[in-house]
Amino acid sequence: MTISRAANRVAALDKKKLPLVVLVHDAWFDGSSWNEVMSRLQAHGVNVLAVSNPLQSLAGDVAVLQRVLTAQSGRVILVGHGWGGTVITQAATTGNVAALVYVAGLAPDRGESVRSLRACDPELGRLPRTRSDAAGYIHFERAGFSYYLAHDLPLIQANVLAAVDAPIHRDALEEVIDQPAWRELPAWYVVATQDRIILPAVQHRMASRMRAEVREIGASHVPFLSRPREFTEVILEAIARAC
Repeated sequence: MTISRAANRVAALDKKKLPLVVLVHDAWFDGSSWNEVMSRLQAHGVNVLAVSNPLQSLAGDVAVLQRVLTAQSGRVILVGHGWGGTVITQAATTGNVAALVYVAGLAPDRGESVRSLRACDPELGRLPRTRSDAAGYIHFERAGFSYYLAHDLPLIQANVLAAVDAPIHRDALEEVIDQPAWRELPAWYVVATQDRIILPAVQHRMASRMRAEVREIGASHVPFLSRPREFTEVILEAIARAC
């Protein structure tokens, strides 16, 4: 099935039977980063919800997402960006998740943490332009935000993203996955081929390990902002397959 055919199929489906799309943001971002994609999905008749990760711990982020999942009576497609990929990997155990979509996402296996995943891969281990505060939260320096995370966006838009200041606690990176959902559920992986923070080769390795459907988009770490049409079509493909 091609992406254009998937979009046509979604248009033909009973909108009441479409799965809810739940979007899970990365560290250093918040739910507003999904605004463009949410409006595009809504234009296709798709119900969509963006969660807000506290970013204090993996367990806390998973608990927030699972509260959303248990409140749903129908099927759900989870979309995880960066750190959000770790969250959906652990959280999708409620039985109503139909598929996973990773966006330049981290996808640890059973017994792995983000820290151990990085330690095993020198390319992934590099985390430039960050600093830890006295409380243990990791901040991304504003001076490097555009270059590493959003170099294909207008600078004014990248600066707005950088102003969100949503640091992640370093202890969250140590928490271990015990139920990797991608071992049981169909998965898509959007490889951002111009990503400077999680390099494309690393993304391909994670996608290959999970045997995900791979879709490449020529974009930075935020393809849902710089290439929203192409990104939205990947989600429509997952919806069409799930239905």
